[in-house]
Parts: sequence; structure tokens; C-alpha cells
Amino acid sequence: MEHVVVVGGGLAGHRAVQELSGFPGRVTLVGDERHRPYDRPPLSKQVLLGTMEAGATGFPCDGLDVDWRLGDAAVGLDADAHVVRLAGGEEVSYDGLVIATGRRARPWPELPQTSGFHLLRSLDDARALQRATAHASDVVIIGAGFIGCEVAASLRKQGVDRVTLVDVAAHPMPVIGAVAGNAARRIHEEHGVHFRMGAAVAGFEHHAGRVVGVRLQDGELIPAEVVLLALGSEPNSEWLTGSGVELIRGNVACDPWCFVRGVDDVVAAGDVAAWAHPHAPEPHGLVCVEHWSTAREMARSAVANLLAAPDERRPFSVVPTFWSDQYDVKIKSAGLLAAATHFETVEEDAAARRLIVEARRDGELVGAVVFNKNRAIVGYTRELMAAMTSVGV
Repeated sequence: MEHVVVVGGGLAGHRAVQELSGFPGRVTLVGDERHRPYDRPPLSKQVLLGTMEAGATGFPCDGLDVDWRLGDAAVGLDADAHVVRLAGGEEVSYDGLVIATGRRARPWPELPQTSGFHLLRSLDDARALQRATAHASDVVIIGAGFIGCEVAASLRKQGVDRVTLVDVAAHPMPVIGAVAGNAARRIHEEHGVHFRMGAAVAGFEHHAGRVVGVRLQDGELIPAEVVLLALGSEPNSEWLTGSGVELIRGNVACDPWCFVRGVDDVVAAGDVAAWAHPHAPEPHGLVCVEHWSTAREMARSAVANLLAAPDERRPFSVVPTFWSDQYDVKIKSAGLLAAATHFETVEEDAAARRLIVEARRDGELVGAVVFNKNRAIVGYTRELMAAMTSVGV
């Protein structure tokens, strides 16, 4: 193997080129953004608050012997010819390929052609949202997931007068369950955030080329100078259409060693990859986990297996973990919460803002959520990993 191409300039792409630092051949990284790889979690917090310069989010790249092809997205893959086609017309050949194109923010369908609407996924998005909210009084966030809630906390810290979270779900961050979600809601409300849960958006009001309000289906009009669309994400995988790569709901299907189903000499890692997990739902038995730590570990495993002899490859196995900072509360989780059939409260101290909730599926522990209980989540992570190891995962 003489040339490895990494497509994707996010965390997984950066970790992949780091793991290739001892590779004797050529390494090329293709990215659609003009920036070198950077860390995304600060975008909704420190960068938005202005406590971290945007440039400080960059991952260390000095010393990496990489041919950077930035701002020129991959638009096609010819797996038979071992060629990646770029938007600028160039074709980049490879002996080994790492797919790490991640995901993008899901847009609103048929959005009015007016200003005031924002997404938050990239560094440029964060800069634009920071400028827009610096002097705003009314901000509406559609989507009360983790990004929506983190931005709401940042905007209230920033001094925005009225921040409203709107979501069709019954409680914020639905994946963490009702007890934890409602506990988070109470904390946000203590900081002045308004909620419209179980509410659908009917449309938007605008005047003189700018959005001025969000109309709910019950008729309520919420004033808005800025609207953040925090509607989740969708995979960046269109460029793989017709390549032979197997896609499941747009995600790249991988075998236990991170190799892509349907093609040779290609691995995948990060948010765009679907991989085997013992608690994954049928019929595919694969999960797509959008967690920072999972992207990092999967990129490491994918590159190691790409370079290894077949009998030296090791299956990818990890307990998904994530964290979210909102005000003085650190929310952490371990396991696959989406697989839970019910949640059990183990400990709750609202005054101290401490909480432990276990996620179970038919009695089996599949995950846990904690507020301000760091030691507890370490224990749950170890317990879940031990269970996976015992069944040979």
C-alpha cells in the first residue's frame, strides 16, 4: 500500500491521519471545508459565547506529513478504479481509502428566502450565529436536542433576553429519557429559557427581508429576530451513490473491522459510519452513533485494520459515551440509550443538580445518564464494556 486517502476533515479524518503518521507511503486528506480539522463541541458553547477564539478550535496538524486538499469536496467514488473524484474535476487515486465525511445539519424544507435563519454545524456557522445573536433580543431555536439546548444555555449566558426552544417531542433531549429530559428543562427554565414542547411549527413570519416570528400550529406567534434550525443531522454520503458502497439510511455499512461492505480496501469511521453493536436494533444490527469519542476510537481502529494483515485485524468495540455542558451542569452518558425500553431513576438531588438514570432494555442495562456524577459514569462505562467483552464483542 503506497497511498492512503482520507475523505473528511472532521475529528475522524484528523484522527485517521494521526494514526497514519508512521505510514511510509503518501497520505492525502480531502475536505469540503477550507479549514484544517477542528473541534466542533466548542462551537455551541465557548465559540458562541466568545470565550474561545474560533481559531483555537483547530486540532494539532503541525508535523503531519499530509497532502491537504481542502475546500474541494469529494463528489464521486470509482471503487473499481480506486479513484476519488473531486468537485474541482481532479481525480485522486488510492491504494487504501478512509471514509470519514461525517454529517451535516438537516435543513428546513422550503425555507423562506429571508435572512435571520441559521444552522450550526461548522466553524463558519458558529461565527455567523455569534454575529447574529450578539445584539438580538428574541431568538427561537427549533429543535430541543443537545445542540439546541447547549445553544440556549450559551445565549442566556450571553444576555439574550428571550430564548425559546420549540420541539414536537414531549421533553428536551428525548434520547436521555423523560426524567433526565424534564430535569434539564427545569434547569433551563430557572435560567429564563422558554419552552414549547409538543409543538409543531406551521410557518414563519417575515418583514422587509428578515424573519420576525415563528408561527406554531396552534396559532401562537413567537417573536424572533434569529431562528436557529437545530433539527438533527443527515449523512454526507451522496458522493458514494453508484460506487457499490452499501448504505443504510444513508449511513455507510461496515463489517466488524470497519471495512466498508461492498468494496475492498476501504474503511469508514465517525458519524457517517454504521457499525455492529450488541444492542443495535434489527434487521441490520448496525448503529450510527454521533459521539465525539466514538468517532475518535473508530478512526483509530479503522486505520489500524486497513494497514494490518487480515489475521491481525481486531473488531471495533466501544461503549458510546457523550457529554454536554449546560450552565453548571455536566450531563454525561454511556451506552446505547436509543436501545432502551425504559429508564430507572437511581439517584436524584434536584437542589444539587445531581441525577443518575439507568437505561434498560427488558431489564438489561444498556446505558446510563448522569448529571454532575462523573465517577458514576466511569463505573457504568466499565460495566457496559465488561458485558460486551463477556459476549465476545
